[in-house]
Amino acid sequence: MKILVSGSTGLVGKNLIPKLQDRGYEVEAIGREDFRQNISHLTKKVGQSDILIHLAGAPIVARWTFSYKKEILASRVDTTKMIVAAMAAAENIPGLFISTSAVGIYPDGKTLTESSTDYSNNFLGQVCSAWEAEALKAKSLTKVAICRLGVVLARDGGALPKMLPSFRLGMGGPVAGGRQGFSWIHLSDLIDAYLFIIDKHLEGIFNLTAPGVTDNAGFTKVLGQVLQRPAIVPVPSLALKLAFGEGAVTLTAGQKVLPGRLLNEGFKFEFPDLLPALENILH
Repeated sequence: MKILVSGSTGLVGKNLIPKLQDRGYEVEAIGREDFRQNISHLTKKVGQSDILIHLAGAPIVARWTFSYKKEILASRVDTTKMIVAAMAAAENIPGLFISTSAVGIYPDGKTLTESSTDYSNNFLGQVCSAWEAEALKAKSLTKVAICRLGVVLARDGGALPKMLPSFRLGMGGPVAGGRQGFSWIHLSDLIDAYLFIIDKHLEGIFNLTAPGVTDNAGFTKVLGQVLQRPAIVPVPSLALKLAFGEGAVTLTAGQKVLPGRLLNEGFKFEFPDLLPALENILH
């Protein structure tokens, strides 16, 4: 069985692909050049695959200039549109299309599951909604699963390594008051969740977050505990806005999101709670 993966060099892709290969899948990557070429080139690749996993997207924790906001949107929505068009034109259509989204689609405040249709209308919420809308157009062609990712905690990528220097110096602390939700998932559980969806050929919306939801203050407290460092130096919103502009919202806002679908389907988390997850990563 052949699986086609976009975003293969990102944190999720480079950790998911070896696990797929260990299970005997043939894996082929969709690279940037594939999206730049004629649609017939992408159609041929898509038509030779059994499952398609779309992970591509420009990083969002950055300074959002006007042009970079366009890149954030295009790298997600336009590539998804091309993939769905390629599926529609392909002689053989993959039996499962797994597309990516983020918990940024939800507003901050309430604790939410996949059944919620209360979506954020800030820039990130709009990007996620447009991204998902393009992916869902493939429902007339094949099964579609959409994975809404929380903050992926990993040793060698994602947000955590960027936080560690200040925390190890005892200079870490809650961001912008710390009351914003912090929905996270251990990289190992994230990869297992993708494998679970593939194995069971599931469709629909999935929150890829751990059940042990917390807020930013709770996260920083546990991180300080694991590192045996104080974590009481607050990071004010203004400092982040000066550094990231509008992009500071990725750090000053957050969501409390539960993985209702995964739990209902019988998925077992290895790291449902934050303390053992961080101890596993950092020790």
